[in-house]
Order: sequence, then structure tokens, then C-alpha cells
Amino acid sequence: EVQLVESGGGLVQSGGSLRLSCAASGFTFSSYAMSWVRQAPGNGLEWVSSINSGDANRGYRESVKGRFTISRENAENTLYLQMNSLKPEDTAVYYCTRHATDYWDRGMDYWGKGTLVTVSS
Repeated sequence: EVQLVESGGGLVQSGGSLRLSCAASGFTFSSYAMSWVRQAPGNGLEWVSSINSGDANRGYRESVKGRFTISRENAENTLYLQMNSLKPEDTAVYYCTRHATDYWDRGMDYWGKGTLVTVSS
């Protein structure tokens, strides 16, 4: 059974940092692209960042470029999102997602339950 379990969310002041983790199990983690997607209160889902299976290619939405860094440790089946210089508009539930193949041009087929990040002003 594929499982994605996020952790690391919490309350942080504007300008602070958090590192989200996603523990993956039930599949060969190193063979799949992964992404982070967020949903702010009252808003729709918003893609944040993606990384291909081999960690050679990453993508970010414009509003987080230079502040967020996606990474993965395939030996530990773990995906990370380092978030620096956090802003109140980053407040959201952050979801870890798996893509259907090794690159993120294919759709996401599994989602975690999410972890809440709250940034106070």
C-alpha cells in the first residue's frame, strides 16, 4: 500500500523557516517524481514544487523561488521542502504527492493527508 506521511508543519512568524518532510512507503521511492502541493484556507489547490526521480531536475512556482528548496533522500524514502523567509501568504495545508512516473509531466496519483503551515505576521 502506498503511503505518504507529511510532518514538520506548525506555527512560525513571518520571516521564519520550516522544513517539511514526507515519509514514503509501499513503493520504490527512487523511481517516481514527487511534488508538494498546498491549499490555503478557502482557496483551491496550488502546485508548489516538483522534483524528478533522480533529483536532477526541480521546479518551483514563481512565488516561492529563492525561498523554498525541494530535495529528496532516496536511500531514506523521504521528500523534503525547506521553506525560508516565510510569508503569511504561505499559510496552507501542504501535501506530498507522487507522480505516475519518474518525471513530473505526468499526473499525481497518490497524496498524503497534509501538514498545516501557519505563518503569522
